[in-house]
Amino acid sequence: MSRALSSYKRITVKIGSATLVDRTAGVKRDWLASLVADIAGLAARGVEIMVVSSGAIALGRTILGLKAKSLRLEESQAAAAVGQIALATAWSDELARHGLKSGQILLTLGDTEERRRYLNARATISTMLGLKVVPVINENDTVATTEIRYGDNDRLAARVATMAGSDLLVLLSDIDGLYTAPPAKDPDAEFISRVEAITPAIEAMAGGAASELSRGGMRTKIDAGKIATAAGAAMIITQGARLNPLAAIDAGERHTWFAPSGRPVKGFKTWIAGNLEPAGRLTVDAGAVGALKSGKSLLAAGVRNVEGNFARGDTVAIIDPDGGEVARGLVAYDAADAIRIAGKKSTEIEAVLGYQARAAMVHRDDLAMSRATPPGAPA
Repeated sequence: MSRALSSYKRITVKIGSATLVDRTAGVKRDWLASLVADIAGLAARGVEIMVVSSGAIALGRTILGLKAKSLRLEESQAAAAVGQIALATAWSDELARHGLKSGQILLTLGDTEERRRYLNARATISTMLGLKVVPVINENDTVATTEIRYGDNDRLAARVATMAGSDLLVLLSDIDGLYTAPPAKDPDAEFISRVEAITPAIEAMAGGAASELSRGGMRTKIDAGKIATAAGAAMIITQGARLNPLAAIDAGERHTWFAPSGRPVKGFKTWIAGNLEPAGRLTVDAGAVGALKSGKSLLAAGVRNVEGNFARGDTVAIIDPDGGEVARGLVAYDAADAIRIAGKKSTEIEAVLGYQARAAMVHRDDLAMSRATPPGAPA
């Protein structure tokens, strides 16, 4: 059992398309009314709520009568444009019935991955919450393409939650929590009520997307959990289809609770740690791993392999000799120069590059360690 939702200060709630939209009837009005009643109840007790709402494309498809299982990119974007107006209106009308104001924010991948845009989005969300407005957030599917999109709102919700300093992320889904295997495929799958740390074993339990309306699945929910818990937020996955799904959590209905990290990254390093698509990978030796864990910078001497076409200041993943990610950080060199100095001592760098350069490949101030497995946790 997780603690009562009213004990959290700021909650981000993510709603999946299949939970909110019926392919024939459109928005599930009775369900939305019940969820908003839950939100209003929490708001009355001083909890700040943000909503990450899928459903624009699914709703637009219904409005436009697009019945094909797979839409062309331009059809998806048109459906998103039509559906987003209807979706925002539904949220605004329902929240207004409880005296709550709402505002729409549409984000692209770059709005959370590029530092200046990240800070601008965070400031907007913070101001809205300060004005007692419920932000209703979605990916801007009208302009996003495969190369520049989240592709799922689970990870978007996690980035929004960490950006805004939420202490809880709730994923309302078409499944009631995490199982040891996809229950639709494995009748012997066992339910897991509590996850203390997202280990490789936990990640291995994730499956694929569950329906044609959703682009996510348990895998993206686990990815979201890694982002949220590393920043100090708890996460809950629960069945969203039931009426009053937030109240159901407090009533003890089945859900999986993910514990927040005991040593969360904060501030600038939250942005680094949550970066979804590192521009490259630096594989390091065991000595470098030990140095990083003791709080030191990553020196060129400890780098054994460089992958990716990154530029100075990009986020890179730092990989241990066994292939596991140990940290993420902002690299101090372009990829071409990083390749040239990998494995070199600091005193050798100037001779290799022809100019005086930084000793650290990734400075400790620009580095966030990946969440460690706590003692006693499953491997």
